[in-house]
Amino acid sequence: MNEVEWHPAVQDNRSVHLVLLLALAALLFFLGLGSLGLTDRDEGSNAEAAREMVETGDWVSPTLNYQPRFAKPAFIYWLMSAAYTTFGVSEFSARLPSAVAGVGLILLQYLVLARLRTPLVGLLSAVMLLLNLEIVAIGRMALTDSVLILCTTLSLYGFWLGFNGEARARHWIWLFYVGMGLGTLTKGPIGLAVPLLAVVPYLTLTKRWPQFWQKGVPLAGLAVCLAIALPWYATMLALHGSRYSQSAQADTIGRFAHTIGGHGGTLLFYVPILLFGFFPWSGLTSVALYQTWQEWRASRGSLQGRAGDLELFAALWLVAGFVFFSLSATRLPHYIGPLFPAAAILAACYWNRCLSEPAPPGLRAAIHLTMGLGFLLGLGFSSAPALYDRFIDVIGKEFPMASQASPGFGPVAVGLTLVLGCALIGVFGFSDDRRAGTFWAAGAMIAIVILLAIQVILPRFNAAFIAPPQELAYAAGVNLGPDDRLILYGPARPSLIFYAKRPVLVIRPGEEDQLRPLVSGTGRTLILLPSRLKPKLPPEAAGFVTILQSSGYSLLASDSILKLPANLPPPPVYDPAKDPHARYKQ
Repeated sequence: MNEVEWHPAVQDNRSVHLVLLLALAALLFFLGLGSLGLTDRDEGSNAEAAREMVETGDWVSPTLNYQPRFAKPAFIYWLMSAAYTTFGVSEFSARLPSAVAGVGLILLQYLVLARLRTPLVGLLSAVMLLLNLEIVAIGRMALTDSVLILCTTLSLYGFWLGFNGEARARHWIWLFYVGMGLGTLTKGPIGLAVPLLAVVPYLTLTKRWPQFWQKGVPLAGLAVCLAIALPWYATMLALHGSRYSQSAQADTIGRFAHTIGGHGGTLLFYVPILLFGFFPWSGLTSVALYQTWQEWRASRGSLQGRAGDLELFAALWLVAGFVFFSLSATRLPHYIGPLFPAAAILAACYWNRCLSEPAPPGLRAAIHLTMGLGFLLGLGFSSAPALYDRFIDVIGKEFPMASQASPGFGPVAVGLTLVLGCALIGVFGFSDDRRAGTFWAAGAMIAIVILLAIQVILPRFNAAFIAPPQELAYAAGVNLGPDDRLILYGPARPSLIFYAKRPVLVIRPGEEDQLRPLVSGTGRTLILLPSRLKPKLPPEAAGFVTILQSSGYSLLASDSILKLPANLPPPPVYDPAKDPHARYKQ
């Protein structure tokens, strides 16, 4: 049967699968989405850039702290701005595009794999793509990556369906170019690179370039891609000239060639990221990769027209992208997110084989690897309290209240869940009669881990470390006039600009000389800083009074202009019907 044909005998299950997937994805992506403060630096920068876009009405040139921000294209800011306009400016709205893209990605994964194989494989693949630490984390943050992953995945599935389809199915090829155009408008050239890194090796290995030139409409498709992405880039170049082009080059080619922001690492940086980020399915993916390579060798380099052709495409998608990101000088864990749909294809197809064959090759190795990774993760989380105490001084440099807070029982609960879950994976995985239970044990284990993180670990971390300076920034912003000054002194925290909702003056440690003319000038001035940095303030700030303190942060004023409680309550839970900061307004 052709891989792009439907399977009528099992078509009735699709609606049930879609409802279940939609419910599970909505739970994991939206539960408490707006209850946590924005993290620094990317979340805070993106959320504030979109807020300034709404405030200024400039929908072309993104800004941060009302200065040009050329680091990312505008599409993610447009999506956030639409959310702000609809639901109001909040953490929930800033993260909404990522969450919606995450849900869309899971449904896309199911629909395509159900079409290419069976609804069961589609369900397995979609659940595996959802139930892992990295995809859920990316889909719950105000980053570009969730939208980027959806765009690149749409592009690659469009290529596969259109290139292998006949008659009307060939029109899916247009999604190949639409996805690349939107991806490029989301995060720059990487939106173009990820699909090409999969397609070019595939066409080369299978010697199908002639077919692509005939069926892939490359010239017209390129025109579509450029029509989507080029207008914004051309407008930015016309408005800002070499200032924009040099910044864009530094953030693309420069990011690949040089370490930016201290985000480096070795060539093996992404090995643990893939193994632990895609846990508990990475063991299946590893074995599936090896099996695909073996089958390709056995077929003398050609799997065209065979069942393994899709797995070869997914393997090249994963491996080529992995090598590319590993060679890049700047490395961050979420960069390899666009490769996870391919990992889910390989894992699901291999597990489907495990369910139908009595002794599938590599199964024991996959189970052992999964259990080993899970036990390591479990040990790491269980050791979190001890590690926290040991490195308290290091943690305290970033978070002033570290010595007065603790991780709580959440990490230990996660550790125990992982150990118990992996034990069950072993019980089911090594039993021929109960093998199917392995998938449910692994899925339930990681779902519980994610829910514990969302409901227990992250709120505790937010209350102790993230929210306090943000509450002070908001209190300062709503009580200062347009001609007054707010100074942020200390480590860079762009999220504080989002909560202050006004231009701020950022002074880093070691730049105290820049404070002198600011604090001695006319008008009212507020300084938000970690309390430990008070002794480093210049003498000109000696007359400033502390009007608010919270969890190791202080808000100083040139005069006592605020009448607010000294001890702030815990950060509010997002409620779209209420103003969570109303208690700070005069």
